[in-house]
Amino acid sequence: MNIRRSVAALSLCAALGAAAAPAAVADDGQAGRAEGLYGAKDPKFDGVWRQSLALLAQDAVGVTPAKSAIDWLAGQGCADGGFAAYRADTSKACDPKKGEFTDATAAAVQALAAVGGRSGTVEKGIGWLKRHQNEDGGWGMNPGGPSDANSTAAAIGAFAATGQDPAKVTSASGKRAAGKGASGKGGKTPYHALLGLQLDCSAKAEERGAFAYTAAKGKPVANELATASAALAAQGKGFVFETVGKDGGAEPKPLRCEKGKDGADAPKDAAEAALAHLTRVMSDTGMHLKSAMPGAKDQPDLGGTADAVVALAAGEHSAAAGKPLQWLQSKDSGTAAWAKGDPGALAKLILAAHAAGANPRDFGGADLVQQLNATGPKPEAAAPGAESDGNGKSEEKKDDGGGVGGVWWTVGVCAVAGMGIGFLLSGRKRRQL
Repeated sequence: MNIRRSVAALSLCAALGAAAAPAAVADDGQAGRAEGLYGAKDPKFDGVWRQSLALLAQDAVGVTPAKSAIDWLAGQGCADGGFAAYRADTSKACDPKKGEFTDATAAAVQALAAVGGRSGTVEKGIGWLKRHQNEDGGWGMNPGGPSDANSTAAAIGAFAATGQDPAKVTSASGKRAAGKGASGKGGKTPYHALLGLQLDCSAKAEERGAFAYTAAKGKPVANELATASAALAAQGKGFVFETVGKDGGAEPKPLRCEKGKDGADAPKDAAEAALAHLTRVMSDTGMHLKSAMPGAKDQPDLGGTADAVVALAAGEHSAAAGKPLQWLQSKDSGTAAWAKGDPGALAKLILAAHAAGANPRDFGGADLVQQLNATGPKPEAAAPGAESDGNGKSEEKKDDGGGVGGVWWTVGVCAVAGMGIGFLLSGRKRRQL
């Protein structure tokens, strides 16, 4: 996709988003909200994505999501195990070639695996990912599309979240290869595709260790959203993970310029180099990433910055993660206005705070958990402790016993743009380079 086409599509996305009325199926208590769905805005392009992040964030902080919320997400699954960005009518069959997306499928798998009780849907989703793995080991946004860093990273996270080693998920001979000059042979892991997108020592010094979104004619171009997603995935981790408690004061290690990336430590080294690149970039901009969206103004990317915090925390670099996390909590960042009422944005911030050891219930004075819960059906249960009014003011928790191609190409771009990357997928889509 060229830049002009990207900008045109993203402009259309913005117009559609502004014009679309909020989805309203069966109201669960707030006007304009479909039963079980988080967020009142039109879910056409990001319904599955934001729902998945919301469930993951709630589960990570000890909140048991509402059954209706889990049912909504599971019900979005297609017969073959894949997920579309959103299905307004789940009685209609999905288009297996154009209507299903790697990112949505991988996110849904991670969320449903985390909350439990949906093993059948999770297994079908994993099966879909395995069937649509490209010959080079990676995944594209749509089945058979060229492998890209963000989609491959999301898939790696899905396998990790279900207890499978991504390094053992190999492509089969005869699958459609991404790009020209394919060998016709399989046996490649997701890391083969992912690490092939990392800029090496032939790149400019300030871009070494970064990742390109996808392979392109000529030299690859660094993309910060792709780098944040790839840095997490190269560690073999998904959106939620457990740290091992190592000393987090050390800075990430820059790219090593020895030849070859095929050793056992190659993914780890690639992740370190990507994290070092992100740290350098954020140090130069005031501790945040800038928007990588085509045609976007020179402005901070709040979702991408949250993704970078998660990736740094996963690498046990707590000191490096703490600086951008502190910036996100500052009033100058504009985070409060950006995330207000947006379950995907709130979930990203919660996951970043949780990963970096901060308190998402007192994030710059705001209770992100309470704010997220308020965008959807009441949770079944919350973790023991104080609730808040959403502005960091604690109140004694009360137990009420209640519980809690043409059109498709544009749809694909809008879906990923609505997802917000990354971590993957913030603001993402993401420019094809």
